[in-house]
Amino acid sequence: MTRPTARVLALLEILQTGGTRTVAQLADRLGVDERTVRRYAQHLADLDVPVRSVRGRYGGYRLEPGYRMPPLMLTGDEALAVVLGLVAGRRAGVVTTSAAAAESAAAKIRRVLPEALGRRLDALLSTADFTAPARPVTTPETDVLLTLAEAARDHRPVAVQYTAWRGRRSERTLHPYGIVAHSGRWYVTGADSDSGEVRTFRLDRVDSATVLAGSFDVPAGFDPAARVLSGLAEVPRPHEVSVRVQATPAHLSTRIPMGVTTVEELADGWARLRLRAERLDWVPSVLAWLNCPFVIEHPPALRDEVHALARRLTTYANND
Repeated sequence: MTRPTARVLALLEILQTGGTRTVAQLADRLGVDERTVRRYAQHLADLDVPVRSVRGRYGGYRLEPGYRMPPLMLTGDEALAVVLGLVAGRRAGVVTTSAAAAESAAAKIRRVLPEALGRRLDALLSTADFTAPARPVTTPETDVLLTLAEAARDHRPVAVQYTAWRGRRSERTLHPYGIVAHSGRWYVTGADSDSGEVRTFRLDRVDSATVLAGSFDVPAGFDPAARVLSGLAEVPRPHEVSVRVQATPAHLSTRIPMGVTTVEELADGWARLRLRAERLDWVPSVLAWLNCPFVIEHPPALRDEVHALARRLTTYANND
């Protein structure tokens, strides 16, 4: 909460004690000048708080009798940010609650907003549409997410119970280096006692997390988001592809899906592109999209797929 916002709420709390307070009294209590007090009072009025100006020698400000501060005070911009954040987060798959919980939270915020502002937000939510489709949600336990986040911040080891994608359950000690949201899922990355390596785990597969005694150091320059993406690219697939491309890693990063490939910079303006794929038939279209000279290192079957795509495109281009 910013200091001006805190002082506006402090003004409201003072006025709720009852009676009329002079501008001088309020300025002294808040530690601001009288002009600022008047600005804060106008801000409360803009939020539909019934602040009344009292004229005269002992005038100042008071609240309408019977008014009590609602449990949440938001400006129009703040309310819009919170409600749209819930909607956008839910569509992106990163809100770690059920749809019902997200809708319930939005409804509670709506109930404590001034009526005029609430009607305007309702109009936006009922008419807004999105060009990007909603992502499927894999929801981790809220307690697991928050426990691992605190442990990552405080550099504390965590005992976790984890269920792998084939159903194998394990218990391990993890040094969480960071929490990352990617493509509708939450991940934790860090040093894993079971393998002795830096590993990435999906949070929706973590059954429990318990903070342990002790502490650890995060390697200098460690980038949790980059490690998660490289870890996803290294997940075993039937086909391992390696292609040398005449392009910089920066150019390739703008044209290939994150979490699918790893890029190694080579000499003379070339880079090595590695990826793992369930099928090879989509890889030639990725190479065509790069629009750069390339050399296929392996597998040899990829050359056949590239030639097949070239023949199809030639046929399509010659159609009348």
